Amino acid sequence: MLTCVIRYEIDPTKRAQFDQYARRWGQCIPRCGADLIGYFTPHEGSTTLAYGIYTLESLAAYEAYRARLASDPVGRENYEFAMREGFIRAEDRTFLRLASAPHVGSTSGEMR
Repeated sequence: MLTCVIRYEIDPTKRAQFDQYARRWGQCIPRCGADLIGYFTPHEGSTTLAYGIYTLESLAAYEAYRARLASDPVGRENYEFAMREGFIRAEDRTFLRLASAPHVGSTSGEMR
């Protein structure tokens, strides 16, 4: 399982447009084959960093997902919306693999 973390640098004066962009991805990312964890916008601290996070089985699954996303009408429209409105200054993708057991909480507070 891979986790894709998209780091966005956004125009802080156009955060409402980024929020709209994020909600639209919430419709088509799952439909195109990725498990969307969510999109995150600034709350405290930096006003220009936002993130999109989703998981896929493999890089091959990512390539198939990207092909479906490129042909998805909502996906194409959302990409065009971002280009037209200019609220994304930069973005980069990092693929991560879970290196520890998932966090499930601890009642004792001890490290295991």
